[in-house]
Amino acid sequence: MYLKYWDFKEKPFENTPDPRFFFASQKHEEALTRLLYTVFERKGAAMLSGEYGSGKTLLSRVIISKLLNENALYNVAILINPNIPADELLDELIYQLGKNVIRDRRKSESVRELNSLLYETVEQGRHTVIIIDEAQAIQDEKTFEELRLLLNFQLNDKFLLTLLLFGQPELRDKVAHLKQLEQRLSLKYHLDTLDVEDTKKYIQCRCRTAGVESDIFTEDTFPLIHQGTNGVPRVINNICDLALLVGMSRQASSIDEKIIRAVIKDLTGSELSEPLKSSLVSPETHHESR
Repeated sequence: MYLKYWDFKEKPFENTPDPRFFFASQKHEEALTRLLYTVFERKGAAMLSGEYGSGKTLLSRVIISKLLNENALYNVAILINPNIPADELLDELIYQLGKNVIRDRRKSESVRELNSLLYETVEQGRHTVIIIDEAQAIQDEKTFEELRLLLNFQLNDKFLLTLLLFGQPELRDKVAHLKQLEQRLSLKYHLDTLDVEDTKKYIQCRCRTAGVESDIFTEDTFPLIHQGTNGVPRVINNICDLALLVGMSRQASSIDEKIIRAVIKDLTGSELSEPLKSSLVSPETHHESR
């Protein structure tokens, strides 16, 4: 609706896990590097935790995109809703890895099928990666146990698969109570939210990716947006998306402090207090009208 007004080629602040809009903050880049290291070195398992809306799902899609571009060296499965019965988990993974599933077969048959699939992948010079998104949603400890048992698929010198768990902070607490699983994790990393500087870079990055190089958001808006979102990317997207719509309706030449304050009040029902002075705010900044 506002694309033509602001000269965007596409919407910049959609809450969809599009790898093209990945912003590599230092924290996100470190998380990506560690998780890719786990896969490339064919470690057994790793866990990424992070606050709601911090970019975990997008990061998982970036990883998948990179792996699928590695000359077909990886066979990747992703479970986006892992809260399924434990006795259905193996067949779901087999299906995700590209094999047809025989209904109502015994678990031992599913184990043999998965084992055969993993060995076949190794013989092709490839590696299997299983990504569990929203892993905190798993309620049955038997499902976690089934995931742990996946790590028993290995040769003498390497694992036949790498398991990556993504989830909200409560995932850490759940795994901490499952010592056998926790001890199998070669890496654990917590993804923090963005600081003020990264909030600015994040917004500018998404605008550029969507086709606009000029600065639509004025310097004094970034501390306010950070204050109103606590640096959570998903919430930043909501505020910026609505701000662009409000700016269009007001025939504004840029998104300024007044618009951001109004949008945050609309979304939260409360007004922002005056933020601390920030190096991002320049009193000499002026913006020409259209």
